[in-house]
Amino acid sequence: MQVAMVGLGAMGEGMARNLAKAGFLTAVYNRTAAKAEALANALAVRAYPTLETLAADMDVVFLCVSADSDVLAVVSALAAHLKSGAVVVDMSTVSSATAQQAAAMLAMRQVAFLDAPVSGGVEGAKNGTLSMMVGGEAAIVGRVRPLLESMSARVIHLGATGAGQATKAVNQVLCAGINQAVTEALAFAQAQQLPMELVIDAVAGGAAGNWFLDHRGKTMVSGSFAPGFKLALHHKDLKICQAMAAMAGVEIPLAAMTVLDYQGLMAAGHGDEDISALYRIKSGQRDK
Repeated sequence: MQVAMVGLGAMGEGMARNLAKAGFLTAVYNRTAAKAEALANALAVRAYPTLETLAADMDVVFLCVSADSDVLAVVSALAAHLKSGAVVVDMSTVSSATAQQAAAMLAMRQVAFLDAPVSGGVEGAKNGTLSMMVGGEAAIVGRVRPLLESMSARVIHLGATGAGQATKAVNQVLCAGINQAVTEALAFAQAQQLPMELVIDAVAGGAAGNWFLDHRGKTMVSGSFAPGFKLALHHKDLKICQAMAAMAGVEIPLAAMTVLDYQGLMAAGHGDEDISALYRIKSGQRDK
């Protein structure tokens, strides 16, 4: 089986390395050719110069790109050259409608499509501990499950095409609320002049404990916001969630507040920081 990874950002590179470690990865592609060539050399796989040449050789192509337009552009480039029976698995975070549109484009070429967004950040991609939410035909999920499990600790099939992306939207709304709660609480603790690291240790062991507090609490109170999940990307995702919510006639006010907070932080030059940079606002350090 010939398997490729398209898109080698921090998430894509981590997943590609785990595919290679499991013996599945054959090839990589990235818009910045030098990045693909460097990773290909490190993993002893092939770097392809174009999507079209890659598509002709592959049985399974994984995508990890940034936006809806990127997914559709890559799928369009691949579609005419993939062989009948190939599978495209998109691990980007886009809308359900985009997933369905991509699936329709590929179906005309008898190519299967799965939307399989992930959660767990750069650490999860690197360590193979992601949670993967999959939409598409059950038979196709079964066919590629060993590949999916080489990158993820949890692979859950949610239903038809688009269900994976809809579930990821749920995840992103939850992340917005958790970010608001944790950053607000820690700013409150700071205002009480408490020993912050000890406070985090104390509350993390109780009912308020959560992944974000465990992995970002101590870094944010020390003023470190190295990206595990870029703020600007979560902003993009929450805009997708807002559009989906509007179509469904439901309100997501915490997500809406987070979008506005992120816009302020992005305007101040913090868009490439981790989402825990929301702490800048809560603690009165927006411009630092």
